[in-house]
Amino acid sequence: MRLLLSLLIATLSLGNFAQGQNLSLKKTNKLFKSQAYSEAIPHYKSLPATEEVLQNLADSYYYTNDLENAEKTYGQLIKNHRDIVDKDRAYRYGQSLLAIKNYKLADQYLSQYNSKNWNTQEFLNQLKKNTPHTFDVQPITNKGAKNDFGLSFIAGQKVAFASSRNIDRPVFSWTDQPYLDLYHAILNDDGTLTKVTPYSEEINTDLHESNAVFTNNGNTMYFNRNNEKRIKIEGKKVSNIQLYKAEKVNGLWTNVTPLPFNNELYSMQHPAITKDGKVLYFSSDMPGGYGEFDIYKVIVNEDGTYSEPENLGASINTEHLDQFPYVSNTNTLYYSTNGKEGLGGLDIHRVDMISDKMGSPINLGTSINSSRDDYAYVIDENKDQAYFSSNRDGSDKIYTAKRKENILTKYVVSGVVQDSISKKVLPGSLVSLLDERGVLIDDMIVGQDAKYLFKTEPNKKYTVRATRKLYIPFDTDFSTDKNGAISHDIFLTLFSYQDAEERIKADRKGDVQVELEQIFFDFDEAVIKNQAAATLDKLVSIMKKYPAMHIEVSAHTDVRGPDEYNLALSKKRAASTMQYLISQGIEESRLRSIGYGEMQPLNGCVKEGICKEEQYKINRRCEFKILQ
Repeated sequence: MRLLLSLLIATLSLGNFAQGQNLSLKKTNKLFKSQAYSEAIPHYKSLPATEEVLQNLADSYYYTNDLENAEKTYGQLIKNHRDIVDKDRAYRYGQSLLAIKNYKLADQYLSQYNSKNWNTQEFLNQLKKNTPHTFDVQPITNKGAKNDFGLSFIAGQKVAFASSRNIDRPVFSWTDQPYLDLYHAILNDDGTLTKVTPYSEEINTDLHESNAVFTNNGNTMYFNRNNEKRIKIEGKKVSNIQLYKAEKVNGLWTNVTPLPFNNELYSMQHPAITKDGKVLYFSSDMPGGYGEFDIYKVIVNEDGTYSEPENLGASINTEHLDQFPYVSNTNTLYYSTNGKEGLGGLDIHRVDMISDKMGSPINLGTSINSSRDDYAYVIDENKDQAYFSSNRDGSDKIYTAKRKENILTKYVVSGVVQDSISKKVLPGSLVSLLDERGVLIDDMIVGQDAKYLFKTEPNKKYTVRATRKLYIPFDTDFSTDKNGAISHDIFLTLFSYQDAEERIKADRKGDVQVELEQIFFDFDEAVIKNQAAATLDKLVSIMKKYPAMHIEVSAHTDVRGPDEYNLALSKKRAASTMQYLISQGIEESRLRSIGYGEMQPLNGCVKEGICKEEQYKINRRCEFKILQ
């Protein structure tokens, strides 16, 4: 029933077409074009399975919410003819695949539609940990229910909703169900609806009426009704949906009038009024929006007039269906959309509104949203008791949902990265979260405040690690099992190599080096002698002590001799030094060698014959710069 309030209502009288058991393709396509999808389906099934027939049959299944058959028919279309290249049909096929939870194939088509990577399973995994609440969902007991939806509060235990249970109403060709009427009832504490009574003929007509909402005193009602007048739009005769206001006078509903900003060229539907009665929200497909239906609002002035409709903007609205707004007593906006990543169909979202500023929409999660349409959400915030509508079982029903805090959102580890000596924060540090096998789960580069935060899960063991250039990595293990805590606040304190080791110091250029005694090579040789090996063993010891340390081994010559010769010799000596370190058990991946020849003297001996041997000797050296 959601779709009949989401798209244009078909208006051609098509009963004569369906008199025969089988219709020609031309007449069946006319049913399809006029949105008489329920009537068109059996006739398409009787026709040869051409590409055109399968496309329209699959779309008819989709629009009547038979998503299992929609998925099968789209699949048959691909198998027998060609892959889906139409963008909108790729979206519909993706949504049909979500309905049967074939996420891998759904992601393929939704990625094609959205031109970006779509990973539904990863989204659902994150949703379970990030959504603020969980819900215990049960269907409402409602005797005589038939495609009931859109429960709203009136006063006390009295509620209203829409239903197609009145079999005396005309049949709507889109769904093959009677037109909708509005009902009021008593909502009992046990979740049952009793004393279900239709509204008077002032409210209910042979047209569709649904989505009634009420001001606090219960004396003003807003609802939607489709136009009796049919107009032609893009070659189709349609009856758009409009917003109405009614007043209760002496116990009777009267003064039923359309709102002044209605327009027969587009639909206005799903009203929602704020607690103070000053702002009216609704959905519309009026020109200038972001997609099929957007959420709008108008200000209700004290004299009963209305401001111009205002679109809620791109953070709320999408290119698809954004519908069924509701504003709770805590000024939280709830609405449904199928234009954002979700479980399939319409998903219920919440938006915190503070000082008239809209927050980001948050999907209410897998405990309340399904792979079908979930919509028309309302809640008693004081009791944490919500009510919503869904067609998850094949037809529209009203559900009750007890809201609880999502304990998974409390499973976090957070803290600050700081220097262990100075206690200064260390922005730009890398913090990683690993599981008990050492497999990386998540990581982040901390900002100027050096704070980090990771979501965790119950009954798990973790390691949180901080790393930073020129610092010793720091690991802390923690647990969220019965012996651990839900939330962990861990300061990650890093020792710099300079603070940890006397031999590690900053050089004249600011580089941090391991200072060793000078390594000597025989003239014109690059062989590591015993004295040099003893010196290098000190570096081996330090590198084994700090397994994350990486070193650049650089070799330098003095200025005497040809430039190219000195450069080649320095490269050989650096490589020879590096190979010795590897022979002592240091991983090659932690080392690199470079020869600079005579290009980086430590003193002014830049020509031959201007210095003594001891001065030239200073420039013949190996250096060990710490890279990380």
